[in-house]
Amino acid sequence: MPADNATPHIQGIYETHLTVTDLKTSIPFYRDILGLELAAEFPERRIAFFWVNGKRNAMLGLWETGTAPLKMRLHMAFRLSQEEMMRAPALLIDKGLKPHGFHGELITEPIVIGWVPALSLYFNDPDGHSIEFLSVLGDEPDSAFGMRSYTEWRARR
Repeated sequence: MPADNATPHIQGIYETHLTVTDLKTSIPFYRDILGLELAAEFPERRIAFFWVNGKRNAMLGLWETGTAPLKMRLHMAFRLSQEEMMRAPALLIDKGLKPHGFHGELITEPIVIGWVPALSLYFNDPDGHSIEFLSVLGDEPDSAFGMRSYTEWRARR
């Protein structure tokens, strides 16, 4: 982070998402033709995630038409260090933004997405696009954890 702590140091784009018309057609295309590794599929939500260039390096999310959250327009995630992730909620609040979890709940610390696992928080740009800050954790994935606070993630150990 710069010395004045005014902005986070973004290390790169971690993930992006696409809307697809038929997930059953798109999964084989991205897996078998492009060679991406299927990271997770949630059939009940009609979404799938692929690892790009190896596990936890970068991700592509596919959302079948009509499945994206109503508030979500377009989405991208920027990769931050764990240290900067812990400072990010306060930094965003200081700038008049409202950091929130995946389901829109306001947060003051990052959430953990257990199946990755990764620290995560969301906020919106002026046009309502969903921006995410994310930092992949070195811990083993825990799908049963779901998405809860970092405090809860640490307490389970």
